[in-house]
Amino acid sequence: MATTKPAIAKSEERAAPKRQEPGAASNAMSKVTDTWQNLTHFLSDVRGETRKVVTPSRKEVQATTSVVIVAVFIFGIFFYVVDKIFGYGLDRLLKGLSGTH
Repeated sequence: MATTKPAIAKSEERAAPKRQEPGAASNAMSKVTDTWQNLTHFLSDVRGETRKVVTPSRKEVQATTSVVIVAVFIFGIFFYVVDKIFGYGLDRLLKGLSGTH
């Protein structure tokens, strides 16, 4: 079975596994420094994202609050009507199945 040129090229592209330093102490120290670097990078990203946060104005808060209150009432009325319709239909179905009208 002959290997094709692309298959050989792909196998050569693979990176060599990372060589580990001998000794448990150096491995532990490497993990600690990697963890510290990851933490500091994460906190730097959090700080950058926090700088992008904009506090809404009072007018924006009032507008969105009124939209939410209106939406809650509309959904409440909708679900009340749907519940009554299904309740009535289920009541009629169960009375029809039981034989009493």
